[in-house]
This record gives sequence, C-alpha cells and structure tokens, in this order.
Amino acid sequence: MGSYVPTSPAEREEMLRSIGVPTVEALYDNVPSEMLLSRPLNLPEGLSELEVANKVSAIAEKNIVFKTVLRGAGAYRHHIPSIVKSVVNKEQLVTAYTPYQAEISQGILQSIFEYQTMICSLTGMDVSNASVYDGATAAAESVAMCIERKKTKAYISATVNPAYLDVVKTYCYGSGVPLTIIPEKNGVTDPEALKAALAGDSACFISQQPNFYGMMEDAAALGEITHGAGAKYVMICNPISLGICKTPAEYGADVAVGEGQPLGMPIAFGGPYLGFMAAKSQMARKLPGRIVGQTVDKEGKRGFVLTLQAREQHIRREKASSNICSNQALCALTAAVYLSAMGQKGLAQAATLCTSKAHYFAQQLCAIPGVEMVHEGEYFHEFVTTLPKTEEVLAELESEGILGGYPTEKGVLWCVTEVVTKAELDRAAAIVKEVLAR
Repeated sequence: MGSYVPTSPAEREEMLRSIGVPTVEALYDNVPSEMLLSRPLNLPEGLSELEVANKVSAIAEKNIVFKTVLRGAGAYRHHIPSIVKSVVNKEQLVTAYTPYQAEISQGILQSIFEYQTMICSLTGMDVSNASVYDGATAAAESVAMCIERKKTKAYISATVNPAYLDVVKTYCYGSGVPLTIIPEKNGVTDPEALKAALAGDSACFISQQPNFYGMMEDAAALGEITHGAGAKYVMICNPISLGICKTPAEYGADVAVGEGQPLGMPIAFGGPYLGFMAAKSQMARKLPGRIVGQTVDKEGKRGFVLTLQAREQHIRREKASSNICSNQALCALTAAVYLSAMGQKGLAQAATLCTSKAHYFAQQLCAIPGVEMVHEGEYFHEFVTTLPKTEEVLAELESEGILGGYPTEKGVLWCVTEVVTKAELDRAAAIVKEVLAR
C-alpha cells in the first residue's frame, strides 16, 4: 500500500485537526530546536527528465573507457557472453532479494542452489554458501571459520592481494585474533618462514593461488606444512584459473575463497563484486551466511530449502562468529549463468587464452632493453616486470587508449586476459619500446 500525502492547505488542515495537532511544526516538539533546519536547503531548482538525462550524459562523457586493458590486480575484464546479461536483466531476477520467507521463493532458492553447486564443482569442495560481499570479505570471514578455543592465531602470506590483507587485518583486529604475515621469497611464500612461524595454537594459514604477483605458489607444500602444524589451510583462488589449474581441494585446502567478479561481471567503477566461499563438509556449519539445499516434498516433487542459516547472526550479534546477514544473490546468479554459458570447455579455453597471451606479451616486453621479469617461475595471466620511466610509459599508453599495468614496489604488474588481441599486445609493446628509446 502507498501513503497518501495531502497537497492543498485545506487538506493539510483537515489532517492536523483529525490527529489533534495545531501545526505541522508541533509534530516535532520533542526534537531540540537546534536540530531543526530554519532555512531553505541550498539546492538547485528541479530539472525536467530531458534536462537530467542531458546533464548526466555530459558527466558520463568525462569517464575514460579504455579499449585495451592490461591491468588486473584483483579486477579483471573478460568476455561475457550476451546471454548472461539477457538472463540476469529479467525483471523477476533483478528485483529479487534475500528470501526471508524462503520456501515461497523457490526460483531464487534454486538459482542459489545452482550457484553453490557450480562453486563446489569449480573448487572441488563439498559445500558452498550463498555468497558474501567480495573476495576480501570472504578471506576475512574464513579466519573466523577456523578459530577455535585452543586455535587462536591466524597466518597469511605477504603475497596475498594487499586489499585482501587490509580487510583480514581489520577483521582480526576487531575480533582480537593475532595475525602474522608470512614473508615472501622470490615472489612466492617462503615455506621455511611458514614452518618456523606455525605452532600448536595456529588456527589457519591463508595463501593465494595465483598470488598477487601472478605467480603460482607451491600450494601443495604450503598445505602440508599448515596441516603438519594442525592448522586449517585456506586458499584464495582466481575462478578463471580453475579452468585449467588444480582445484583448492586437490591442493589439500580446507576452505576455498575468492572473488567472483571474473565470472560474468563487468568492471564497473568498483563493484558490485561477489565473494565466494566453499569448504570441506566437516566445516559446513562454520560457513557464514546461508546454504540452500535440495529436497523433495511429501508428494516426491523436487524443492529447495534453506538447509542452514546461522541465526545467531541476527539475534545474538555479540556471540556470532559472523555478522553477514545478506548475500549477493544477483551477482551469484550472474556467475551461475556465466558458468552455464561457458561450460567446462569454454572456461578452460578462456583460461588457456589468458595464460598463453600473457606469456606472449611478457616475451615481447622483455625483448625491450631495460625491461625484465622480476620473478622466475610459473605464472597464470599476471606478471611483474621492471619498467624504466614507468610514469612516462603508462601515460603514453593511456593517451593511446591503453590502460597499462599496475605500478607496485617491485615493478609493474601486467595482466592479459582472453579479450586482448595479439595486435593490441604488439601495439602496446611497440609504444613501450618507443618511449624507452627516446
């Protein structure tokens, strides 16, 4: 039902008489006078729909949309099949939200169930939740999953995305969990430092595969060291890489988390993103958020239910291990539609193109005097190089409609995905060579 708002003075007076109040101002008698606005708001006059459209369009034209993107660092541009937007833009799906009266919302429950099933298939894990806000949040929430009465300390690799690391630090600070950063060596986690740091009270160790520098970690060895100390092994993973790389489960991980943005979501000024979480079955009850399950009704027909929802998140916040009360339902649906459209072969093809093009571009760059690979070893679709005149090179690339790599303390972090063509890579390398030759 809508609300009726009286518009004429006579109607307003009639309303005031009906409720026994002399003036509208009298409704605010309990509000301190210094909190009441005694002057008109400094706002411009309203505009017509056409004027608003023109004004917004003029503002939007100031945005720079790069044709070629050679930067990742946690947000990636991939090809999105047209059917993805066609499906998720349907009115019934765009407007759907968390199913509070869950079993009535069979369609939404099924979409979440399908998403969970695909995440489990992708990661090799037994159970997935109904998603959290983003990859960084997922990494931080995984710490809370692993903390126990006698397991109170968390550890994280220095090669994890710095944004993720910051969020994990914040969560650990707020919950009083000691967090130790394991140093890196040659672009990957130092296994000896990890072995020396872990102790009997270690709850978990978090690593990223591939890591922030694009390097492939010796994830199996890190898992063995972690389990040897009696701690849980958490892996942050790039979902596209799982098209051709080993799954977190194959590396022995207990929990797999990551950012689902590469799965059908365009880069859109910082969001919305999608944090996925999956775990071994013995940790199912520690997953935050919701888990949707499939069952049958009394007539034997298939149906979907909220199998698990940690209610303390809502009613006992001070004792809750997580306060995640929502889920990224539309983003999760997008990821599910993308994975359905791509299929196993399509995802593998996208991952193969990413890594082959990245290696080609690295060869082209390293053929330029002054540009060298910073790290040795295997990488997926990101890598770090030295780059003299970094600011000048990146500015020149930008002027040519190319977003260059991400500057870091080690050098420039480049990224190549399947959407970048060989001609674009050759052009970018030529620009770098030209600037450095000046």
